[in-house]
Amino acid sequence: RARGRPDAMPPTERTKSILITGCSSGIGLDAAIELHSLGWRVFAACRQAADCERMTSEFGLETCLIDYQKPETIASGYEAVLQKTGGTLDALFNNGAYGVGGAAEDTPVAALREIFECNFFGWHDLTCRAVKTMRAQGNRGRIVQCSSILGNVVFPFRMAYSATKFALEAHCDSLRLELMDTDIAVVSLNVGPIRTRIRENSRAHFDKHVKPNIERSAFKTYYEQKFVPRLYGPYKRDAFELEPDAVTKTLLVALNAQRPKPRYAVTFPSKLFMFLARVTPCWLLDAIKIRAIGMHPVRVKLHPPERKESSS
Repeated sequence: RARGRPDAMPPTERTKSILITGCSSGIGLDAAIELHSLGWRVFAACRQAADCERMTSEFGLETCLIDYQKPETIASGYEAVLQKTGGTLDALFNNGAYGVGGAAEDTPVAALREIFECNFFGWHDLTCRAVKTMRAQGNRGRIVQCSSILGNVVFPFRMAYSATKFALEAHCDSLRLELMDTDIAVVSLNVGPIRTRIRENSRAHFDKHVKPNIERSAFKTYYEQKFVPRLYGPYKRDAFELEPDAVTKTLLVALNAQRPKPRYAVTFPSKLFMFLARVTPCWLLDAIKIRAIGMHPVRVKLHPPERKESSS
C-alpha cells in the first residue's frame, strides 16, 4: 500500500480519480465525458448548480460546485470530492477560465483583479489543496493545467488573459521543481485555437471593463471596425482551429505517460510559436506575430480611418 493514508491503495488496484474544473462546456466537458468512458472516476466541477445537475442527469457524472472567484466553493467543493474518494485524488485538471480583450492601456486594474482571481488565484488555491492530498497518499499524483500558447507569446489586445497564463506557467515551473523528489508530476497544456465558448463568455467582461473606454481610446476606430464586430459577430472559425477533443487526447497522454513532458503544445500555432519563442530574437518574433494575425502594417491596421457616413 501507498505511504501516507493507511487506506490509500495504488491507482493500479482501484479506479483512478480525477477532478476536472470548467465542465459546463468545451474542453472540460469533452475531457470529463471521455475519461468517464475510459473508466476514470470523474468529478466534473462547474460554477453553476444547474450545470452540476446537468452533468449528472445527462452524462452520469459525479460533480461538485467550484467557482474560482468564490474561495469558499473551492474549499467546500474539494472537500466534497475527498469525502467521496476516502481522502485520495489521483489527478487534477484545472481548466475553467475566461478572457477579456482590449488594449493594455484600456484595461482597468479592476478587470485584472477579477481575471486573476478566476484564472490564477483560484487555480493556485485548488492546486495547493490537491498537492497536500497527493503528498499524504504517498507523494504520488498528477496535476495538469490547461494553459495557453498565450502563456508563451503575447498578441495585441490579449494582455489580460496572457498575463494570467504567463503567471500560470511560472506557477507550473516552480511547483514542478519543488516536487522533483516526489511522484507528483506537474504538466502544462499549451493550447492554441480550440472551438469553445471563451469568446462568447468574454463579452460580458469586455462590456463591463473595456467598452466604456472605447470613445477615449487611441484605438477607437480599430475597436469599432474590427474588434467589436469580431467579438459580437457570427462565429468564424480561426485558422488551424481544432475541436475540444484535441485537448482531451493530449490530456490523456499527460495523464498516462510514465514520465510526462513539462509541456505539451496543442494545435499547430502553439507548436510553431513555442518553437519560434525559443529561437527567434524579440524584434523578429514581434514582426512574425503582427503578420500572422494580419496587423501589418500596424499604423494602418490598428488605426483605420473613420468611416464616412453615406448621405441619403
